[in-house]
Amino acid sequence: MKIGILSRNANLYSTRRLVESCLKHGHQVEVIDHLKCNIIIEEELPRVYYNGHYLEGFDAIIPRIGASVTFYGTAVVRQFEMMGVFTTVKSRGLADSRDKLRSLQLLTKSGIGLPKTVFTNYSKNVESVIETVGGVPVVIKLLEGTQGLGVVLADTKKAATSVLEAFNGLKARVIVQEFIKESGGADLRAFVVDGKVVGAMKRQGKQGEFRSNLHRGGSSHIIELSPAEEKAAISSAKALNLGIAGVDMLQSSRGPLVLEVNSSPGLEGIENATRLDIADEIIKFIERSAK
Repeated sequence: MKIGILSRNANLYSTRRLVESCLKHGHQVEVIDHLKCNIIIEEELPRVYYNGHYLEGFDAIIPRIGASVTFYGTAVVRQFEMMGVFTTVKSRGLADSRDKLRSLQLLTKSGIGLPKTVFTNYSKNVESVIETVGGVPVVIKLLEGTQGLGVVLADTKKAATSVLEAFNGLKARVIVQEFIKESGGADLRAFVVDGKVVGAMKRQGKQGEFRSNLHRGGSSHIIELSPAEEKAAISSAKALNLGIAGVDMLQSSRGPLVLEVNSSPGLEGIENATRLDIADEIIKFIERSAK
């Protein structure tokens, strides 16, 4: 098959591993910088123009779209869909997963456990917002934040009020969530491919840090999910219509609570922690699904 990987950098770990796996399976592969694609909109002839030629003959694409370029990246994925090309992550699922508020709404509609969350239109009644999620400590998240950036733990009502008033003054959209103390600064990342968990790891924040992101200096190790955790991960990917997803969860006294669903999850952390060939699972998914 002819497979395109939408990635801005062919040297990134995830992109390299996907290229290796494509070649191992005997497929033709091309890394395509989606920001350099021109979308040609013409009656009954949707096309993509890239590096001086039209992209033709592709059986499948693997979108690796960064959060900062979601709008254009989603448009490129949608254009390939219009051309009848199979995509491991659909444009609608990509857009929904990047909208933190919409993704939480879709997850809760599917009956998936979440930390109690409040979103307001720059409410001046900050105390009411804090009490709604159960009081301090609370976690305050920028809607546009990624990799642990724009996430604040406020231990006191005074600190929470100050942070919320500052964000409101900047007209920055935030959500306020209850703090799950029993998670102990750790979370779970389940890697879902085609409705199946193909790898899972537990990430622990460094001492004194409640965020467990590996980009923030956290550590990770392989873990076997409980049936409830596995079900939550698979249901979350399904709720957002994602063929590939990194589902982040907290372990709580009331069961797994989903924090976020990532539509372009990195391979480096999960492959290093689990020693599993996740890239191979993605190519097998394409082989099962692409016409």
